[in-house]
Amino acid sequence: MARIGVLSVSDGRGHVHERNAAFIQSTLDALVSALTRAGHQVVTGAAPLSDNALAVSVPREIAAAGVDVTVFHYPVWSFPHFSMLAADATPGPLVLLASTDPTEPGLVGMLAAGGALDQIGREHVRLWGAPDDTGVITRIGVLATAAAAVADLRGSTFGRFGGRPMGMNTAVANTDQWMRQFGIDVEEIDQYELVSRAETADAGEARRAREWIEAHAAGVHYDGKKLTPELLERQIRSYLAVRDIIEERKLDFSGIKGQPELTERFATMDVTEAFLNDPYDWNGPKPVHVTATEADMDGALTMQLMHRLSGDPVLFADVRHYHADRDIWDLCNSGQHATWYAARSADPAENLRHVNFYPEVFFFPAGGASVQHVAAPGEMTLGRLTRQDGQYRLQVMLGTFENYDERTTEELVRQSTPEWPHAFARLDVAAETFLSRFGANHIHAVPGDLRAELRAAAELMGVRWEEWTRG
Repeated sequence: MARIGVLSVSDGRGHVHERNAAFIQSTLDALVSALTRAGHQVVTGAAPLSDNALAVSVPREIAAAGVDVTVFHYPVWSFPHFSMLAADATPGPLVLLASTDPTEPGLVGMLAAGGALDQIGREHVRLWGAPDDTGVITRIGVLATAAAAVADLRGSTFGRFGGRPMGMNTAVANTDQWMRQFGIDVEEIDQYELVSRAETADAGEARRAREWIEAHAAGVHYDGKKLTPELLERQIRSYLAVRDIIEERKLDFSGIKGQPELTERFATMDVTEAFLNDPYDWNGPKPVHVTATEADMDGALTMQLMHRLSGDPVLFADVRHYHADRDIWDLCNSGQHATWYAARSADPAENLRHVNFYPEVFFFPAGGASVQHVAAPGEMTLGRLTRQDGQYRLQVMLGTFENYDERTTEELVRQSTPEWPHAFARLDVAAETFLSRFGANHIHAVPGDLRAELRAAAELMGVRWEEWTRG
């Protein structure tokens, strides 16, 4: 969970502060206890802010502890200039929290401090309620989680293997804008580096990995042409090569162009991309390395943000088809669905027993395996960072992934590309709204309702929030 700094702000008159000290401590203890029970790590100030010196030294100590968000706690009336000094000493996101206990004017103290911060343009969020109020604790947790995810993006490096795929402008972002707005550097890597290293990757591990896939998958459907054991091992060696490059260049997330060069002359990147996005491979559990197909920069950035907020792998797909008669969407893209989505289990064998490895389709003459399954059902948050006139917006909606009986599923997958992975989604947005306004052909999804965290992250990133709902 998040790392939260908490400091209490008090009255600057010594005799008043002395009279209030026990009350301040009791409300602070209740707040810290509630945040800790919610799973957060809490860093508290050494003393309430009751004079000018403490209003600088205590917040600096909290800032030095590397907190994701700082809570200014107002259980009593407090001198507003203490908050001004403290805000200058704490550069991260701020929450002003007022106690609503009627015996003390904490609400007055928070409003006075908030107004002063407004005057100097210092952004902050205001909350009020009892220190153990569930709604207050949840909101602080959401803000802290979002702040941690956004802070984690700053100083990270995106590895882009290859350039713009098939003229797809929505997959290419301005590297200057990324550094200025998000603090992300872009490392350009030629696809030949992947090919070259794949040729010398560990053949023994590639064979062991192929046998592991054959033992656990629903099927590996060799046809002797587009999919052979040798081609599957080439795809696995590509995965090993990319992992080596990631480690060597300290990449935090990546995108692989793939089309048309690799898919025409080497092999598809389906296996590579799927297992990079998985929380495991044949060697056991591993960290997810967010990887977008078609070197989609905005897609990868969306996925990295969602992953940091949730901890889960993130699904990448094309918006392939809208079944108007069922009001469902077929989200389908070659190989990009992590195998984890087949059952969303911590046990890779449980996921892989729903996964088929099919010979690639005519789009990709170099061949290799596509990684096919139907995503498991459940509530999902779907969306994407898109750009309008050069400015970022985060377009988000709720939805549910659905599963059907075997006959219906077969009928649906055969209407598009049966060899590829599918997620059948019912979206909380009218088809007309979605198709008229969504800013890309790629969409991303993560389990659960992540709208509050994404909304907070968008505010911190300076990105316009655009949420859709049928309501």
